[in-house]
This record gives sequence, structure tokens and C-alpha cells, in this order.
Amino acid sequence: MAGSTSKTPARKTAARKSASKTAAKTVARRAPTGRAPAGRSAGGDGGSGGDRSLVIVESPTKARTISRFLPSGYKVLASVGHVRDLPQNASEIPEKYKKDAWARIGVDVDNDFAPLYVVPGGSRKVLAELRAALKDVDQLILATDEDREGESISWHLLQELKPKVPVRRMVFHEITERAIQTALGEFRDVDENLVKAQEARRIIDRLTGYTVSPLLWTTVAPRLSAGRVQSVAVRLVVVRERERRAFRSGTWWDLVAQLAHLDAQFEAKLITVGGKRIATGRDFDKTTGRLTGAEGASPRDLVLLDEAAGTALVARLQNAAWKVTDRTEEPFTTRPSPPFTTSTLQQEANRKLGLGAREAMRVAQDLYERGFITYMRTDSVSLSAQAIDAARACAREFGPEYVPDKPRFYANKSANAQEAHEAIRPSGERFKSPDETGLSGREFRLYDLIWKRTVASQMPDSRQTRMVVTIAADNAEFRASGKRIDFAGFIRAYVEGSDDPEAALDDKEVVLPALVVGDTPECRALDAVKHETQPPARYTEASLVKALEELGIGRPSTYASIMDTIQARGYVRQDGKALVPTFTAFAVTSLLEERIASLVDTQFTAKMEDQLDEIARGEQDQLSYLKQFFFGDKSHPGLKPMVEKSAADLKKEAGGARLVKLEGVNADIRIGRYGPYVEVMEDGAPLRASLPSDMAPGDLTDELVQELLRNRQEGPPVIGTDPDGVPIYMMSGEYGPYVQLGDVEEGSKTKPKRTSLPKGVTKENITIEIARGLVSLPRALGTHPESGNAIRASLGRFGPFVVHVKGGEGGKDEYRSIPATDDVLTIALPRALELFAQPKGRRGASSSVVTPLRELGAHPEDGRAVLVFDGRYGPYVQLGPNTSDRKAKPIRATLPNDLKPDAVTMAQAVQLLEAKAGRPIVKKKPARKKTARSKA
Repeated sequence: MAGSTSKTPARKTAARKSASKTAAKTVARRAPTGRAPAGRSAGGDGGSGGDRSLVIVESPTKARTISRFLPSGYKVLASVGHVRDLPQNASEIPEKYKKDAWARIGVDVDNDFAPLYVVPGGSRKVLAELRAALKDVDQLILATDEDREGESISWHLLQELKPKVPVRRMVFHEITERAIQTALGEFRDVDENLVKAQEARRIIDRLTGYTVSPLLWTTVAPRLSAGRVQSVAVRLVVVRERERRAFRSGTWWDLVAQLAHLDAQFEAKLITVGGKRIATGRDFDKTTGRLTGAEGASPRDLVLLDEAAGTALVARLQNAAWKVTDRTEEPFTTRPSPPFTTSTLQQEANRKLGLGAREAMRVAQDLYERGFITYMRTDSVSLSAQAIDAARACAREFGPEYVPDKPRFYANKSANAQEAHEAIRPSGERFKSPDETGLSGREFRLYDLIWKRTVASQMPDSRQTRMVVTIAADNAEFRASGKRIDFAGFIRAYVEGSDDPEAALDDKEVVLPALVVGDTPECRALDAVKHETQPPARYTEASLVKALEELGIGRPSTYASIMDTIQARGYVRQDGKALVPTFTAFAVTSLLEERIASLVDTQFTAKMEDQLDEIARGEQDQLSYLKQFFFGDKSHPGLKPMVEKSAADLKKEAGGARLVKLEGVNADIRIGRYGPYVEVMEDGAPLRASLPSDMAPGDLTDELVQELLRNRQEGPPVIGTDPDGVPIYMMSGEYGPYVQLGDVEEGSKTKPKRTSLPKGVTKENITIEIARGLVSLPRALGTHPESGNAIRASLGRFGPFVVHVKGGEGGKDEYRSIPATDDVLTIALPRALELFAQPKGRRGASSSVVTPLRELGAHPEDGRAVLVFDGRYGPYVQLGPNTSDRKAKPIRATLPNDLKPDAVTMAQAVQLLEAKAGRPIVKKKPARKKTARSKA
């Protein structure tokens, strides 16, 4: 490829010249190999100290950061992402190629899949600036990211700039002075194989999208899309929803006892009656809801309690003699998780911080480009020797016992050549603690997560003991389970999150009293408790990324875009953190499963990923791979013939692809022009009703269908009337349920007042009082005592808020979110004024006010308040109040395990805070004012 020193002869697809000067677009057909300008090496050392160098990176932020570590003769500019790509629409296709049928796709499949590259309008100015800068330098250094996207950007820059000076490829995985200086001495060539792999991936994604999507437009609905990875991801979500539909609940009861021994209370659960085990959720068949037995147990060997049997058992055992018959203690250890890869970072950011994959990567990109963390697109779990030393140094702050004798090394399971080769970690030879960074909001929280995970990965195992006590009462046996942390180890720094809320409590100690066999605890309460088996949980972004990674589908640089695409295309919506497929997703998945099965087959897609990795390693030929994928061979029919056959077959089945069949629903579900709807035949005529946008396919029942059809015939239900007698209707729309005041008058341009239901209010629990309040929004609360301007409360896209009209800077309206503890329908002026008195938070940053457990008083030297809080990772002391002023940022120190929040003294708090700060804390002297000298 151009800019490389490869001796491989170029394939017969010479670069085409610019199509039209007047069009001001650069167009090129890919030349897969090439050489650096004659006599000038693309690799080599950094050149002489007097060389004037142009360094090109992707972003202005990265350019600013890297420029701090380069000598004065180096000029750093940004390409602002990709400078060339396949045409995005017909207007970008040069006049020269508009009549060519292949130009619409941007890939000439009959000419060795040669891509048509164009320079989009936004990149033309950037390239002009780069060309101008290139005239005044002695060498060009391409310092784009070290993954396949970065390699591709470097290659495209070479194709456009055509430099006449030596070209050098510079890579680094963190932006620190040491890393940059090392990279300056380790230049290499542009990796042709990596570029070929990226180009092949781009081509097959384009071929898939531009050939399959039109099939969906004509058979299902306009503006739909299909993709090599996105369609598989959608199918996983749809399959899980099908499992939920097929699920049948099973019901069982058990007994829970509250026991006490020596004034220590603990809980025990019923496990056997008369020598037979009590049936639990694992003993039920998921598709029938019937008792089948687990782990080889026969239903005859189980006791299935119902309410009557459970209540009778409570009455019999309540006053029975309770006696400990067995106690076991089993020591175990847990190991820390490896440092973050891209996918595990996205999963934890979703679980712990509530960030979507796209947002997590945006924040991580910002942290990387500002020099806080290493490169964030990686599938490696390894750490450099420098990073291991830095992590061990941080672990030592917890105490010498928290540093193992030998470093921990983590093996990388993936053999991918296309990604970075170190895990995501804090950058540098010494890891800055989160408090040292000066970060705030999401950036602080994500860095904090990365810092803790990295440090914990070099800490010792956590040693714990699992305790089980068996207690007999008459012919029943109860079991109490506990866990004791003997040595915290890595969990002093970090505990991995979980998609299961119950599993998230695994790090907590559950201490049992010092019971021995023969002890007779007192039964203080005994209750029969009902349980129902639950359907398989819907995917979250975290669990879907995990599933894709385990299946070998997608790569670190693609997970975020996959999550983004499947939601943006209307295939999946979020309900809380759960990913819920739409009826359109059901229709499209069914069509692809039936017509183009390989496109949604997980094994086939994973094999494609492996083949792309082989291209990146130089083990697979790019052209033969593309031919097999598109045209097919004996082992694979090929995308083109499959799409052509499907299009011909579907023409004979008008409207068939728009039909969604759901078992147990006696109606047709169809995808219409304005969304999904149900249809039944009544007296020979179709009766239809739109499906609410928040209706999940897994939750649709025959009863709900009948209710929708009835409402369609009779009109929406009336909640009541407002004080003037105008009816208030309960409605369902594209964005969920809402209330409407009055009717739509024919011919009137004025729409009735409509308000969405706030969080916590549903169609089932709404009252006429709430409905009247909602249709009366916005509420006037009064006027601001200083400005005299109005203050109102209302509901918006992001929830309830108060607004101070023209009360902000420059006469703009000033807003504050209403906390969950307040109600938009009842909040009064004094509370609104309190909210406006607080510093304005950024969207996405935590805006909740944390109440301290204790106030110890004023620091004896500093004078600020010393407070005790209960934080996410345990109790801590804090010097100074929370504030948005970075100069007055509070100091926080975690309480040791043996020091309880209600027992900490001021002296202990001062000692902990000074140890955290690394210095004595004294009151700052006020800065002396400088007096200007008078001129003589």
C-alpha cells in the first residue's frame, strides 16, 4: 500500500484520478500495495534533531496533548477522523461514475471489489491545511491510533497527501512523555495487512447493508437496515424475547424463620420436610411451568408447598423446639478480575455507572486523548512491567499485606492482531489517584472505575469462609448460610458488578452467631413466603456485549456502534437498562432466518470475524475472502444469490414479511406504515388497532389484544373530567402513555393539551387528581424574590423540572431538575428556591444531595466541617462540603474496616485525612494583595 516499503507487486486496480475539479471531491479506486517515494524509507529512526516534522493524529484534543511532549521542531495537526470513505449518498458519487450501477454501493464487485473512495466536504479543508503544512517539513509522522481504524486513517492520508518527504508510522498506547519519547525511536511501516482487514470489513459491511436493506424496505417497512453484526445482535435480543413468551411460570412456597441466639438474630430457610427436599425454582420446567425436578431428582422425591400447606406448617413449627444439628465452615478464595478490555469496561460502566456503550467509549476516548488512560480499544488483559509496578505501588497504600509477593500476570485469550496490546489502565509510570486528576462528573467516575480495577488486579486473593448451619424443628430442617471475610484482599479496592442484583451482594459479609451443634436458638418469627419462577432476563447493553464477545462476534472497536445502531434503527428500545425488541425486529429477524439464514447465524458471523483477523495477520487473502462472501462457493451460497432469490420469492408473497405470528395471540400482528398494529376479522371485515410503542412482544397477550380492539371501537377510556367538565382521556402513543384534555376537533389546528405520564405513574394507578394535575402543567409557583420573574414547575423530556423565567445568564431561562424525593404536582416555591440556590449540575452528573451520617465539627486547623458519609464503596470521612469549585474540592478518606462510622472521633478523622492528603492540613493564608508602585 502507498507509504509502505513492501515489495509486493500492486494488483491490477490502479488508482483512478480525481473525477472532477469542479466537484471538489477526491475519488480513488483502491491500490492495495505500493511503495514509499523513491529513496525515502517509510520506517527507520527519528531522523536528525534538526528535522522539521509534521505529526498527524485524529483529533484536536489528542494533538494538544501530544504536542506537550514533542520537541519544538514538531508541528502536530489533526485529521479530524477519517479523511476518505465510500460515498454516503448519491450526491457524493462523482459525475464520472453516476451511470455505473456499482457506484451506488461504492464497490465495484466485478473489478476485484475495488472501492470508490471520496473525500467528504468536511475533510477537504483539513486536507488542504495538511498539504500546506507538509511543504515546510522534512518528514511526516503518522501518529494515528494503533488499531485497524487508526492504521486505515494513516493509509488514506498517504493516498491523499502523496508526501515527497520520508514517512514514518508512530504508535503508542498512552499519551505520556515517556511513551511518546519511546515511540519516536521505534518507527515502523504502515501495516498493509491491518489496512486490508479494515478495508475488507468496510466492504462487506457496505455490501450487506446496501443489498439486504432494500429488500427490507420493499417487504417490511421503509428506512430499515441490515448489517453483518447488527442483525445478529438483534436476533439475540429477539430470541431472548421468544424465550420469555414461551416461558410458563411455576409457583411454590417455602418458610423463612427469624431466629435468635444470644441476642444475635439471623435468618434460616426451610430445606426439607420429612426427609424430602422442598421444591424450588430450579425444579420447574421453563416452558410448561410444571414440576420436573432438578439434578436428577424425581418430583416424587420433592415436597411442593402451596399456600395452605405452608400456612399449616407454620402453625405446627412455630412453637416447636429448634436445635442446631450441623455446622460447617468451608474456606474459599476469590481472585481479582483482569484489567479492563474494551468490552469489560463497557459492561462495568453500564452496570455500575449506568453508561451506555457509546457514552462509555466517548468518555474513555476523552480520557485517553487527555493523557489519563491508555488506549481504550483493546481485547488484551496484559499489563506492561511499568504498569504492574505502578499498580503494586497503589496497592501498597492499603497496607503491605495488600501487595502479593509476586506480580500477577493475565493471559490474553484472543489472538487478534488488529487491536492494541495492553489492557485499559491509568497512564504513566505512576498512577494518579482519582482525586489527583482534577476530573469531575462522568470522566471522574470512569477513571475511578479504571483505577480501582487496575490496582485490584495486582492485589492478593480475598480469603473468605462460607458457613452453613442446619437447624431442626420437628421433622423439618432449616438452613442458615453466612460468609465471613477473613482477609479482604483485592475487594478493598474493587468488586466486579453483576447483571444479577442478587449476585451483586456477594461481596457483603453475612455473619452468623457462634452456633455449635446442640444449641437451641429461639424462633422469633416464621413466615410462609410465595415464590414464582421468573422468565429469562432481557439483555442489557452490558450482557449483550458480553454475549457477543463470548460468541466471537464483533470486536472492541465495534461494540459501542452495534449498541447504538440497533436502537437508532428502531429494532430495540431501552426500558430502564433492559433491551426490548420491537415488533419490527421480530418481523425482520423472521425474514432473515427464513431467507438469508447465514446473515443471522452466530457461528457463521463468528467465522467471518476470524477470517478478517486472519487477513490482519497476513494468513488469508482479502480478494478470495470477498469473493466467497459475496458470490459464494460450494460451502457458502453467497450474499448476492441469496438476496436475489429472496427478492424473487417475496414478490409472490405480498405482505407476508410484514406479518408477525405470536403463539397464544389470536390475531395477526402486522408492521404498518405508521407502526405495528393488530388485526382480526369481524363479520368479514378487518378490525385493526395500533400497538403502543412501549408494548413488548413478550408481554402481548390475547386479553391485551381484545382490550386494544375494544378501545379502538369504543374510544379511549375516560379518567374523569377537569373542573370545567372537560373529559380527560388515557391515551397511548408512539412515546408511551399520556393524558389528553378534551377531544380533537375536526378542522381545528389547535391540538388538545397532552402530557406524558411521569415516572411511577402508570395507566393502572393514575387517579383523577393526578390526571388533573398533569393537564394543568406547567404550574405557576410564584415569583423569584430577587428578579421578580416567574418560577414554574413542569415535565420535560428528561423528567420534572422547575424553571426561573429569564433568571439565568444573559436573560436566559434557568432550569433545575426536580429530585425524585419531590413531586412536580406538589412542589412549592420555597423548595424551588432551594433548588435554584444549589450549583447547577451537568446532565449525566450526579445531582443528588448526599446527607452525611455524622458531623464531627470544624477541623481544628483548616476550619472546614469534618463529615462522615456512607459511600458506594463503604464509609468515609470528608473535609469540607461538596462543591463544584475545584479549588475548594473536599478531601475524602476511607474508614478502616475496624473503625465504625458511629465511633470515629475527630482526632481519628484528622489523622486519616492527613494520611490521604499526604501532608498536614492547615488553614490557607489569604493571598496578599499586590500594591502597584506609583511611577515617578
